[in-house]
Amino acid sequence: DPGCLSEVAYSHSTGQKEQLSRCLQRGIRRVQDLCKVLQLPTVFEETAVSYFQRALQHPSFHLVSVEKKELLGGCCVFVTCRQHNWPLTMGTICSLLYAKQELFAGVFLSLQKELGLSVPALSLADLVKTHLNSFQLFQHTANVPAQFVEDKEKMVTRTMQLVELASETWLVTGRHPVPIVTAAAFLSWQSLQPAARLTCTLARFCKLAAVDLPPPAHLRLKELLEILLRMASQLAWLRVFKLDKKTVVKHIGDLLQHRIFLLKNAFCLEEEEQQQHQCKGSPSSPPQAVPDKGCPSGREHQRGGGRRPLLPPCLIHPRKRLRTAAPSALDAAITGDEHISDSEIEQYLRGPEEIRAFRKVKAWP
Repeated sequence: DPGCLSEVAYSHSTGQKEQLSRCLQRGIRRVQDLCKVLQLPTVFEETAVSYFQRALQHPSFHLVSVEKKELLGGCCVFVTCRQHNWPLTMGTICSLLYAKQELFAGVFLSLQKELGLSVPALSLADLVKTHLNSFQLFQHTANVPAQFVEDKEKMVTRTMQLVELASETWLVTGRHPVPIVTAAAFLSWQSLQPAARLTCTLARFCKLAAVDLPPPAHLRLKELLEILLRMASQLAWLRVFKLDKKTVVKHIGDLLQHRIFLLKNAFCLEEEEQQQHQCKGSPSSPPQAVPDKGCPSGREHQRGGGRRPLLPPCLIHPRKRLRTAAPSALDAAITGDEHISDSEIEQYLRGPEEIRAFRKVKAWP
């Protein structure tokens, strides 16, 4: 009977709400499983689930792809950990979800913007302590010889000092922190007992500690050693020795103790660099002028190995651009029969007489 018909919402007739509820249930289970794998407290799990429910109810996430919805739960866990100052990196979440960091970062920024969430920056000190807690180097076992066992507090303290040095020399900015922490932990472990540990490589160190070796850790280690070598060139009692990247590890304690003074002497500021160029290239200055304070003398410049500005590694060693292939002799030869397009002809400048002649030519039938 037409009189007994009632209005039915589109979502009720198509089962859209049921589909959303199944998606919500799967997402909640995924968030809970992720929290269990990371061994997070119950409070973290409840907060992450509430964020995930809010995100799915937001119109901005209704029409996103299934892949992004799966990453949404990981983003909620990541936000919760950051808000509770729990040292968890984006790379760890991405490795657990088998996700690309670029895609995860995009979903994370959308979640932060749409829900208006406040996400504090990651604390390097907490990350260092948490990362070193997973190292199996603090007690003698069958896999760890006695000469490789180290006191945990000493290693954490020196690793923190090396990470702070890396932060002051632009080695941390814009980079994944775990490779930096791994390289700093390796150097601190070597420097505490250098006689027995200098021959140990970074790969063997990570194997003994039962931690993964991040691929960029070798590059971070190389950059840290370059900074330490430049600092060592400023210490008077170390100039006698011919230090290299292995022997400088023995003196890390002295270098860290005087790091502010050594960094100031090993590197120059941008203003000092400009003053040096002015002193070298000024034509009006007499040949035997007294050097200015900002322009180091030749002896100081030679002793420091040529002070350079303290810049990020991406500016010191920029990536090489791909060179275009040089044209062959046949391609470069000009025969005069090359095709010239109308758009290229119109680009040439014309004088008044040429314009009038061109108009007359175009007026012909």
